[in-house]
Amino acid sequence: MKPDDPLLRILACPLDKGPLHLLAPDDRGEEALYNPRLRRRYPIVDGIPQLLPSSGEQVPEEEHETLLTRVAGTPGTRP
Repeated sequence: MKPDDPLLRILACPLDKGPLHLLAPDDRGEEALYNPRLRRRYPIVDGIPQLLPSSGEQVPEEEHETLLTRVAGTPGTRP
């Protein structure tokens, strides 16, 4: 998924219905969508966002800070 993908404008968190932020592939090559309000990360598998509430992963405080930095550094996203 690319930061300028129009799909990103309409995707929403299944829990709070708010916007999600694209996280570029990490060192393992995994992409994800992130909700900083609830500190939940949703994986993107084979280009398909997994947006079921049960697919989301709660992120610990330390990782949340790191992810906020990644979101702020990604062109086309708004923290």
